[in-house]
Amino acid sequence: MRLARRYLLAALAAATLLGVGAAAYWRFGRAVDIPVAVAAQGSVAARVVGPGTVQARVPVTVSARVSSTVVQVLADVGDTVQPGQLLARLDDRDLSARRGVVTGQQESLQRNTEGARAALVKAQADLDLARSKQRRDAELLAQGYVSAAVLDASNAALGSAAAGVDIARATLAAREADARTLSQEARYSDVVLSNTRIAAPMAAVVVQRMAEVGSTTAPGSALFKLVDPRSLWVATRVDEAVVGRVRPGQVASIRLRSGEVLPGKVARIARQSDAATRELEVHVAFDTVPERFAIDQEAEVRIDVGADRGLLVPLAALTRDKTGRQGVLVISDGRTRFQPVETGGADAQQVLIRQGLAAGDTVAATAAGLTANVRVR
Repeated sequence: MRLARRYLLAALAAATLLGVGAAAYWRFGRAVDIPVAVAAQGSVAARVVGPGTVQARVPVTVSARVSSTVVQVLADVGDTVQPGQLLARLDDRDLSARRGVVTGQQESLQRNTEGARAALVKAQADLDLARSKQRRDAELLAQGYVSAAVLDASNAALGSAAAGVDIARATLAAREADARTLSQEARYSDVVLSNTRIAAPMAAVVVQRMAEVGSTTAPGSALFKLVDPRSLWVATRVDEAVVGRVRPGQVASIRLRSGEVLPGKVARIARQSDAATRELEVHVAFDTVPERFAIDQEAEVRIDVGADRGLLVPLAALTRDKTGRQGVLVISDGRTRFQPVETGGADAQQVLIRQGLAAGDTVAATAAGLTANVRVR
């Protein structure tokens, strides 16, 4: 029994040694076939990349200008509206009644004005008659047919008639002034009444609706938010260190959170830097309006700013060690060796190495599945 146990222990020890030896051979003795690449001078397209949000150059908030109650809503989020299209209607009964009062005052004043105009005509006729009688009495006095008292009475009547014309003219002028005042009042009432019809000021898309039937409005309270889709752009923030390479008109690509990638161009570069983040805002306009969009939607912007030259290795050569450092696996004496590197720009296939490699260094072209200190060929 003891002999059998010894044999079993010996067999287990031999198996363990065999396994360790096999693992050691697999790890240190076996040479793995891998593709390699040589670090060489070249160039990659330089891009400035930054996060941003979809904004509109022409956002318009449609607000109420009178205190009233919403009685009808005719537009909703996502609707495309045209200039002058009715969006909502407010209760206009009070304002309509006020406009009716002004209309009645205008009609009454019109009659008074017509009466004042007729009174002026009568006063003119009375003046002409008094003037004619005064001339006739003056002639009769010269001929000795009437006394001086008669001429005095004619002169007094002429003065009274002239004063009557002045009074009639002043009354008519006052009525005409009142008519102009009421006309302005009517125009004001019409304008206030028109403010109960909320209309779109431009061709736009409704992105927000704050109006609901039954809600009470006050002057300045927002009812709708509209944007012109043609004015959409992405506001992205670019570090001061690289914003000098950005120019208006440069080609860019915009990747939305939905995964849609759209072409664009740099439209504007801010002149005010953020004192905390040391970044400037760059606006990149869409070449084509996205079919579906949302204001403040997240996006990523890549701006083509030229090309960078330096040492290039395949993008797949990049890897990280256990501490998280970025580097490549350099081939040295038939084994892989982790070499930390500092990278620059990259494209879909190659990456620029700013520090850590020299021209002619051989690296594993594909680092996936490899580790340091592995025999390779």
